[in-house]
Amino acid sequence: MAPKRQCSLQSQTKKPKLPAAPEQVNSSASLGLPKGEKEQQEATEHIDEVQNEIDILNEQASEEILKVEQKYNKLRQPFFQKRSELIAKIPNFGVTTFVNHPQASALLGEEDEEVLHYLTRVEVTEFEDIKSGYRIDFYFDENPYFENKVLSKEFHLNESGDPSSKSTEIKWKSGKDLTKRSSQTQNKASRKRQHEEPERFFTWFTDHSDAGADELGEVIKDDIWPNPLQYYLVPDMDDEEGEGEEEDDDDDEEEGLEDIDEEGDEDEGEEDEDDDEGEEGEEDEGEDD
Repeated sequence: MAPKRQCSLQSQTKKPKLPAAPEQVNSSASLGLPKGEKEQQEATEHIDEVQNEIDILNEQASEEILKVEQKYNKLRQPFFQKRSELIAKIPNFGVTTFVNHPQASALLGEEDEEVLHYLTRVEVTEFEDIKSGYRIDFYFDENPYFENKVLSKEFHLNESGDPSSKSTEIKWKSGKDLTKRSSQTQNKASRKRQHEEPERFFTWFTDHSDAGADELGEVIKDDIWPNPLQYYLVPDMDDEEGEGEEEDDDDDEEEGLEDIDEEGDEDEGEEDEDDDEGEEGEEDEGEDD
């Protein structure tokens, strides 16, 4: 026999074990129904019972998946650490990764990029209970913009499911607070990024208005952090456009040469026809003589 505690848990979650009274009411109510409708009603009730069983299994699966995810998060940590050490050997890895990412780059102005040249690494730490949130840490070398060595932003989900966030206070050096600069400097002609209401990268640290829909936080955690190399290796679009223009110029030159050759062939054909006509005229004169 199953322990009583287990049975009580199931009775709280699983509602298909309906009391006898409601079932009797339903069955008595269905007595006056035509046979086809009665069968449909009974089938609907059974579907509801089966669906509840499925929901219970889904809840159990979620708990198991969570345990597996926690296990593999711990197993990934040494590899994340090794990757961070290797990234530190590559100059401007962080800024290049963010500039090449289509969503992250939309928040970067010219001065934001300058600051990110001092970024040495980014780390994402999921809390032990994954469902409760995560933290993003940005590590910086000494720079002329702020005193902090590390800037962090945390995302939390409380027991009632309400999201919230908090972050490090940025200790800006005198006259270097980028969050107070005009948003007009956000646009950069040499980049392909446009946003209707541009938000600066560093104002993101102080924006806690909608922690449940923080696009940049989700992009870093779910896209950049798992594999930053894919964005570091993205070729520069300006270079690609330049190469494309050169290829187009080469194609135009080749087409021009082909046209010249074709025109030359046509001219030669016309000359040959003229020569043939001249020869025929000479032969005709010879016959007359």
